[in-house]
Amino acid sequence: MLIRAGYDIRFEAETPTPMLALLSLHPSRHHDLRTPHRIVASPDVPMFDYVDSFGNVVSRFIIPAGGLDLACDFVVEDSGLPDPVTAEAVQHPIEDLPEEVLVFLLGSRYCETDRFLEPAWSLFGGTEPGWGRVQAIVDYAHDRIEFGYHHARATKTAWDAHEEGAGVCRDFAHLAITLCRAMNIPARYCTGYLGDIGIAPIDAPMDFSAWFEVFLGGRWHAFDARHNRPRIGRIPMARGRDATDAALTTAFGRATLARFQVHTDEIASI
Repeated sequence: MLIRAGYDIRFEAETPTPMLALLSLHPSRHHDLRTPHRIVASPDVPMFDYVDSFGNVVSRFIIPAGGLDLACDFVVEDSGLPDPVTAEAVQHPIEDLPEEVLVFLLGSRYCETDRFLEPAWSLFGGTEPGWGRVQAIVDYAHDRIEFGYHHARATKTAWDAHEEGAGVCRDFAHLAITLCRAMNIPARYCTGYLGDIGIAPIDAPMDFSAWFEVFLGGRWHAFDARHNRPRIGRIPMARGRDATDAALTTAFGRATLARFQVHTDEIASI
């Protein structure tokens, strides 16, 4: 399957404003590119990339006074298969986990594991460790939170989303991640493209999406607490402990998002 993806974004600023952006395809999918991936800035400001400690490509640039347009359009090949379901995947004892995975057991900015220890064990302590336990957590987060763009708030944590019962895709992910970590299951936040491939068309603006991954059976597996069903065509951009590490953009000053258009569509050929 071929997927054409990209975006057209505009930021406006009154004064030059430095920004970090995680708007590139994740390096793990570079081998699937079928056309070049390049971020085009207008005006053509200097842009420099580096790879952060989580393996994400981060772009550094300065929004000039007046504003900046960012656009990207590329084609990537995908298996065309839904997210794999590996029901036999086991939960590892902590002492057997690789060192690089341990950070995804710890609390983070939006995932307050300490506040969830008691409720998590009360809710899921009786479930079978492994895939079934994670699915029970996903079911709980899916049912607990009502989705709505008007519920979005940059400061909302997993605890806030749990108590308010409302949020956007990142809040579903944060709640599920936090409950998994409280149950000693490594979990990390993911953001990227997720089009309406293989499902009925959705009458809503296309957006980037957030989901999460857990470490079971020696590897990472994708779960989606918002949709709670295997989906086709996930194209990751960034991974990290939570939305702090995988924020699409971080401005060091006042910058206003004036335009935000995303596309992710299956195509027949290039």
